[in-house]
Amino acid sequence: MGLGVSAADVVAFLRGDDSRGEASSESDQYAEWVTELDRLGAPAKEVALPDPAELGPLLDRLGVHADDAADILATRFSADSDPELWWLLQRCHHTLEASMGDLHWEWLRWPHLPARLGAKGRFFYVHVFLAAIPTVLRYHEERHIPSDISWATLADLGRQIAIYRRIHAVGGLDVQFWFSLHFRGLIYDLGRLQFNRGTISFTDEEIAATNAPFRPGDMALGVHIPESGPMTPQACDESFRRAREFYDRYFPEERYRYAVCSSWLLDPQLAEYLPADSNIVRFQRRFTLVPGGRDGDSDVFQFVFRKINPRIEDLPQRTTLERAIVDHLRSGRHWQVRSGWLVLDEQ
Repeated sequence: MGLGVSAADVVAFLRGDDSRGEASSESDQYAEWVTELDRLGAPAKEVALPDPAELGPLLDRLGVHADDAADILATRFSADSDPELWWLLQRCHHTLEASMGDLHWEWLRWPHLPARLGAKGRFFYVHVFLAAIPTVLRYHEERHIPSDISWATLADLGRQIAIYRRIHAVGGLDVQFWFSLHFRGLIYDLGRLQFNRGTISFTDEEIAATNAPFRPGDMALGVHIPESGPMTPQACDESFRRAREFYDRYFPEERYRYAVCSSWLLDPQLAEYLPADSNIVRFQRRFTLVPGGRDGDSDVFQFVFRKINPRIEDLPQRTTLERAIVDHLRSGRHWQVRSGWLVLDEQ
């Protein structure tokens, strides 16, 4: 599994320096990651990348665009051509496999590969996730989860690959931490919204401030809003209904009664600019906000405009939302990411 490549060889490869001398902060990150992967080890059976003949239909099913599909095929690697990448592939796969369905594993904070690797580095995690599809589908089948929900969930990969190209003008994937949910059986696409299995992480103070009916560590679904069309109240109602039924049926031992959300979409400042009957404001009203928040300007730039650190004067103002965002920033104010909770049975 990597033609005798060692963990030290992989660290040196990622650093681009065979001397293995003083490490930079970036190489420290690589060393820590590789050490953790090495501790877990390789899977009992070597994992394979999808056969080229099967890759086209698979990528079509995942909604991958033609230009990205061509890059994925071009960056396909093997133990012979790229032994260090093969070493990483095997152990990343084993991490997904070993933590399948386990709520106690944190989101996998896998680092970006060095920029000097070009497209092979940018598409590395795409290959990791493609190789993991049979494993996650087996987990879904063991839970009797319908295949249409499985494939709708995994198709988020194609959506995010397309978003990467829109932002960077080249192909790749840089949200591998996010897909540690999809490919470990922790998140499911249920119509307009996605819901991940999880627990309450609010502090005692945040809970007390809103008279919430739960405690830290209680079961709760995380609510996520993919880029998949209008966020109408009717579509959201249907997603919440499906979430209640889905988790009661396929994860009955976990008993989800609450849901939480953290997003720039919950910033109450948006209500200063948008109509009271707008989809965003009506979505906000579902949640009870907890105190505090964090800077959300970068989230707004990325999720609304698909840009990284743009100049305000370069932002388009085609919609009411875009104009509101620009006006707010021009006034010297900032957006926030806020968090809130709701009771599922009341949705």
